[in-house]
Amino acid sequence: MKKKDFLRAIVERDLAEGRYDEVVTRFPPEPNGFPHIGHAKAITINFGIARDFGGRCHLRMDDTNPVTEEEKYAKAIEEAVKWLGFEWDGPVRYTSDYFQKLYDYAVQLIKMGKAYVDSLSEEEIREYRGTVTEPGRRSRYADRSVEENLDLFERMRKGEFKDGEHVLRARIDMSSPNMQLRDPLLYRIRHAHHMRTGDDWCIYPMYDFAHCLSDYIEGITHSFCTLEFENNRAIYDWILDTLRLGPPRPYQYEFARLNMNYTVMSKRKLKELVDSGRVSGWDDPRMPTIAGYRRRGYTPESIVNFCNSVGISKANSVVDVAQLEHAIRDDLNMKVPRVMCVLDPLKVVIENYEGSEELEASYYPHDVPKEGSRKLPFSREIYIEREDFSEHPPKGYYRLTPDQPVRLRHAYIIRCKEVIKDESGRITEIRAEYYPDSKSGADTSGIKVKSAIHWVDAATAHEVEVRLYDRLFRVENPQGIEDLNPDSLKIVKGAYVERAVIEEKPDERFQFERQGYFYPDPVDSTDEHPVFNKIVSLKDSWSKKQQPSKPAPKAAEPKSPKQKQQGANEGEAAPLNEEEQTRYERYTRELGIGKAAANTLARDAMLREFFEQALAERNTPVTLANLVVNEVARELKQKSLEALAFTPEAIARLAEMIDEEIVSSKIAKEVFELMTESGESPDRIVEERGWVQISDPAQILPVIEEVIAQHPDNVAKYNAGNQKLFGFFVGQVLKATGGKANPKVVNKLVAEKLDEM
Repeated sequence: MKKKDFLRAIVERDLAEGRYDEVVTRFPPEPNGFPHIGHAKAITINFGIARDFGGRCHLRMDDTNPVTEEEKYAKAIEEAVKWLGFEWDGPVRYTSDYFQKLYDYAVQLIKMGKAYVDSLSEEEIREYRGTVTEPGRRSRYADRSVEENLDLFERMRKGEFKDGEHVLRARIDMSSPNMQLRDPLLYRIRHAHHMRTGDDWCIYPMYDFAHCLSDYIEGITHSFCTLEFENNRAIYDWILDTLRLGPPRPYQYEFARLNMNYTVMSKRKLKELVDSGRVSGWDDPRMPTIAGYRRRGYTPESIVNFCNSVGISKANSVVDVAQLEHAIRDDLNMKVPRVMCVLDPLKVVIENYEGSEELEASYYPHDVPKEGSRKLPFSREIYIEREDFSEHPPKGYYRLTPDQPVRLRHAYIIRCKEVIKDESGRITEIRAEYYPDSKSGADTSGIKVKSAIHWVDAATAHEVEVRLYDRLFRVENPQGIEDLNPDSLKIVKGAYVERAVIEEKPDERFQFERQGYFYPDPVDSTDEHPVFNKIVSLKDSWSKKQQPSKPAPKAAEPKSPKQKQQGANEGEAAPLNEEEQTRYERYTRELGIGKAAANTLARDAMLREFFEQALAERNTPVTLANLVVNEVARELKQKSLEALAFTPEAIARLAEMIDEEIVSSKIAKEVFELMTESGESPDRIVEERGWVQISDPAQILPVIEEVIAQHPDNVAKYNAGNQKLFGFFVGQVLKATGGKANPKVVNKLVAEKLDEM
């Protein structure tokens, strides 16, 4: 079994020992900016642990600094938590809800002789604190009597003093090696309007005082904080222990915060970017805020999966931003329709083509468990990508040239007849001819081409604006504005997408073939002026951009299966030799394997050996091929066949379990990940975790009925014609069953149930 992280191990221990009857956690952000990707990790930890142990999680705004906090930030935090798929227990809580109780606790500490009003200046307090090697000195005001301290503190509360004139401090130990315990501040004066309490208060509790007591008031059991608060835990415990607050009481535990290269996590620095106009706002798609990722087109599932993949540790480290980009690619790859978009259009006139037709083109490749297709208009004039034609091609260029024909994806083979240029010598048009008997799927022309290129029909394509986003910072460890990437945004006007994207809207997100994944900008995009944000490229090209040029190696390194597959898609892989072609035809014609997977297996000896061994065990060629090409290939980049934790027989069994609908494709990915770590059989993993796919309508129907009952507004919108909400209901059912419900059965039953409404 996968080893539990240390926080869950602590919670499990506490429950087993009877320390608590129920787990109660909290997410306590300060509403002084929009939450960023680091907060997403804290959200998944706090809400995830509460969920896993059947407990509750509170959302509490730490609103103790009226100078920097605003209601819009609190709302942004709420929206982020909801969008990530979590629900807090009860109403949103605020530390300001407890201001009177906190004040009363402070008075209690003064009466106990454990707190005093100090009148040193801020500079003096810093000087008296000492250093790491030298003890501090207690303030000369620490000898005030209890009565004088109570009087001064009450007058502070009434607003009789200026900001900074007095503070309330705990009396602990000025010689403590933990400098946090050298009489820490508990309250300070702030004559500022508070977003919730208005002008009722002019003294505000410090974080260390408010945090532990708010946790106690709310009945929090486990207070999870990042490592920067490790030394503050001593104050947390001192306050609760000194006030003799009885059980159940909370305890603080620390984990490593999320640090990511090419990213700034400081809200102060992010606010500086917003205030200076370097970005368009907190939700600028280049910002590492949750709102920014959401607007760019990231899915909540991808961010949660990323946070879970990072894991929970006690040691600070830096995560490669490429890991987040991989998470969104991995999520979208199995979801979104593939369509065609031309960013830099070059007109092609097919002289021997007359009239027009509509070609049938699938939205999804064979290995995506979704169905759907569109009619692709084709006529005499089309647009291709300017870079897909070269008048003087370099070696290894496999796209259209004056001497080299090319296939138009889903359509025909064309060849160049004439190149038309303007006065400056720039190519403005290609005159071409097509081969009528070369239609995709029914090609009898016998013409061999080395690649296929994307295109759009000039008569029916829609003009769009495309925003190509890159990383906001150009250096791995950015400090601020000076490290901004000047090329983080490129706006392309005059791009063209195929008709179905705009008129049929088959999805919210798309893969523009060979370009990347895209999403209509939710702020600026309109029906009259569509705007698409680039979510992420199809593969990581950043590392290559950052590498200094090096001399060519003496011998080319063999490409990975993934690189070979991508090269084939882009028209840059070498053609199959005779032996490889024979294998390819066997895989596609006899075994029914998709072209991309068959192409990879035909070329790669190591993957082919693994596949053939697995196929000898179980007759599941199509599913098995996809598992080998996508999942096993990733492991073989780092290991030899002999070093793999799993066997070909185990992978064959996993493929069989998918085909027999024992597990869903989504669950199968999780099973595979566990197999790579433990080497356990897929049957045992599925059995131990209760991951058997649910296909019985009798078990699924009650869940569907509950989902429909919980969303009457969406039912009404669906019945009024908003058919896109069908996916919402399916998704809610799959979520409610933990992904175990059979998607095909769910689709069928949801459709039937909604039709009855």
